Amino acid sequence: MNALTRYVLRQLLVGMILVTTGLTCIIWLTQSLRFVEMIVNRGLSAGTFLYLSGLLLPNFLVVILPIALFTVVVFIYAKLITDRELVVMRAAGLSQLALARPALILAGCTVVLSYTLHLQLVPESYRAFRDLQWDIRNSVSHVLLKEGEFNNVGKTTTVYIRSRTPDGQLHGILVHDTRDVAKPFTLMADRGAMIDTPTGPRVVMFKGNRQEVDKTTNKFSILYFDRWVYNLAIGGPQGARWREPRERTLAELFDTENQAEQIGSQNVGKFIVEAHRRLIAPMLCLTYAVIGLCCLLTGNFGRRTQTARVLTAVATMVVLQGIILGTENVIAKNLNLIPLLYAVVLAPIPIAWFIMVRPPSAAPAAAPANASSAA
Repeated sequence: MNALTRYVLRQLLVGMILVTTGLTCIIWLTQSLRFVEMIVNRGLSAGTFLYLSGLLLPNFLVVILPIALFTVVVFIYAKLITDRELVVMRAAGLSQLALARPALILAGCTVVLSYTLHLQLVPESYRAFRDLQWDIRNSVSHVLLKEGEFNNVGKTTTVYIRSRTPDGQLHGILVHDTRDVAKPFTLMADRGAMIDTPTGPRVVMFKGNRQEVDKTTNKFSILYFDRWVYNLAIGGPQGARWREPRERTLAELFDTENQAEQIGSQNVGKFIVEAHRRLIAPMLCLTYAVIGLCCLLTGNFGRRTQTARVLTAVATMVVLQGIILGTENVIAKNLNLIPLLYAVVLAPIPIAWFIMVRPPSAAPAAAPANASSAA
């Protein structure tokens, strides 16, 4: 690696780190705001909040890396053209491939990093995120039971507690349950306590009553009890959570035949598309980088045409991304079109490469002065 390659690569690397960090912080901030509700209403600690939102960072990076690489390549090479540095490099005898080598080296490293994220870190981190989110909503539901307030547990249950003693006893309990829309009921108890069980949290109530109104006859009924155990868990028992395709490993995504009953026939297409998307998505880093190089390194370096080159690169990238998203939606309905996804991502690479490596056309020579005078 010569000094010029190291010089350009250093600028690309610094720009890549800055752009990736900036975009990640912006997206992380906007996405993590939805977890503020858990801190305010459910009493989660700041450490749990940071850990929960931090688990989503690999999911952000797989989206950010191709865009950040494309942005850095276009910006740095446009800057080198403006400063006439690429003109000097080309005049020194560097070929098109030599000028593009720093960006290609960075693109190759980014592809490797992206494969690591797609195949290992993303499914593991997202599964941990979903498990923690599930645990918060089911196992630690007691933290949201604030004194003197009507606390919503999910969308179907409202719990009111008059007071809580230091040893964990609850006094003045009211529970309104509308899980069964046809038969809502209300529980009232003098005291009780919250306990955790393998299947979720329970509220044990003492000396209370259960009230219900029959919607058909409008008849009011009340049942007095000495002890009542109410299931506060929502979404079913723990451990029964259905895992999304993004949480599955690559082997699980391809093994749809042995999991047909578990995942459902309607989700087989989503699993297959997710598996192939993980295999081909990292190559977008190389595709976008080559597109940016193709638009900026072809032809003669001129400031007048530089803006048009940058806009062409951005427009090509946006159009390609739109085509990829549309292709994924079509393939989910027709798995026979899976090769089309690979073609859409990989086909621009040889086309842009062929255009980029062609030597630039020489500028037309000026006419001799004596020829013009003779005319």
